[in-house]
Amino acid sequence: MKKIRIILFIFITGIVTLTLVNSCKTPQAISDKSGVQLWGENCARCHNTPSPAAYSDDQWDIIIAHMKVKAGLTEKEAEKIRTFLKSAN
Repeated sequence: MKKIRIILFIFITGIVTLTLVNSCKTPQAISDKSGVQLWGENCARCHNTPSPAAYSDDQWDIIIAHMKVKAGLTEKEAEKIRTFLKSAN
């Protein structure tokens, strides 16, 4: 009976660990999106998106840092959006 409990505990612990690790990964569909796609999809959800030329590179850095938190962007998404905005202004 004790061996069954140990095996069951190890099995459940393994399943929980795998679930947690997989939930932290960025879905492939999001990772494959370009900065312009992410910018349009994320920024336009809440407000009109300004022209990339509306702000300087330094201003975009500040805006992206703020919106990363507010919009719940991953670091990879924020970096793709930042790269697009700086290349287009």
